[in-house]
Amino acid sequence: MDFYIVLGLEPSATLSDVKRAYRRLARKHHPGINPGDRTSMAVFRRVNEAYQILSDPEQRRRYDARGGVPDPQPESSLEFQGFDFSASAGAETASTFGDLFADVFQGGDEVDGPGAGGTDLHLSIRISFDESIRGTERSVALVRLERCTVCRGAGVLRATEGRCNDCLGTGSLRWVRGHMVFSRSCTHCGGSGRQQHRTCERCRGEGSVRQSESVSVRIPPGIADGGRVRVPERGHAGRRGGKPGDLYLTVEVEPHPLFRRDGNDLHLVLPVAVHEAALGAKIEVPTPDGPRRVRVPAGTQSGQRFRLRRRGVPALRGGQVGDLFVEVRLVLPHVVDERSKALLREFGKLNKDNVRKDFETSGRDVSE
Repeated sequence: MDFYIVLGLEPSATLSDVKRAYRRLARKHHPGINPGDRTSMAVFRRVNEAYQILSDPEQRRRYDARGGVPDPQPESSLEFQGFDFSASAGAETASTFGDLFADVFQGGDEVDGPGAGGTDLHLSIRISFDESIRGTERSVALVRLERCTVCRGAGVLRATEGRCNDCLGTGSLRWVRGHMVFSRSCTHCGGSGRQQHRTCERCRGEGSVRQSESVSVRIPPGIADGGRVRVPERGHAGRRGGKPGDLYLTVEVEPHPLFRRDGNDLHLVLPVAVHEAALGAKIEVPTPDGPRRVRVPAGTQSGQRFRLRRRGVPALRGGQVGDLFVEVRLVLPHVVDERSKALLREFGKLNKDNVRKDFETSGRDVSE
């Protein structure tokens, strides 16, 4: 298996990238979170194995030097068959308890049985604000493990049946350590005693190969920044014909220069001239569906808000469309000519009591 693909990383990934990917996948597939789920347990063990290699600089260097091909770890079952006192205890080199069992449990960590599910693939995609509201379709380039077409995901090729040369047809391997006798299932023939298959050379027995492809993904209308889109069975292929994982796309939405999103509602600050607010006017307001003319009543104050129903963001899973809230912001003109200055002075004389009338009668102390 390719440890980089197991963690969803590129070979150039840093140690921090390896740790982040491991924490994310370990939390998702931990046996404590998925009790009784053999597929999650198998994925968790593969993720842990990949992390142990890629987080250690020396092991990672050796792994990369071998071209990303890990040493095979065949699965085996162990059985203690008792004692054989006809064998000399001094005939073996094992002298300590640890050494005695060193070769007994070799390869015992392998848990990826036939049919193990594939790991999920996580990518991110960036779309515009308008695309997030209307929805869009994007083509995503990815590298994933695909089922091997030569062995059809089995990892082995059928061959002429014959007696296994390793166990001589018995289906088990037996050996003595000191006066103890052990046996385990033959890993070469799987305990059958017959040689029926040979490892697929294209996928090296994994049942899957690494390949690049382009996937078309539909982004639904109304998706928010940080939302995820799931594409079923477009993750990595399962081991030995197991079900593929899923592809998850995290959506990053570019900010809009005018609109601010709050749930399914949109907020907009609308500049309004003093004479428009005082006398009233019909002003063109931008909306996601195009500009709309909105009537600003006479006497509108700065900060006053108007609500345009169903001009916001569509609900992601159906339902009512949000609203657009327009906040008025009065903008003073740049007075440069004498005629405009004279008119403003005249306007001020005619309305000098209007601006602070309510303020003065409120008795508010503003000396500080």
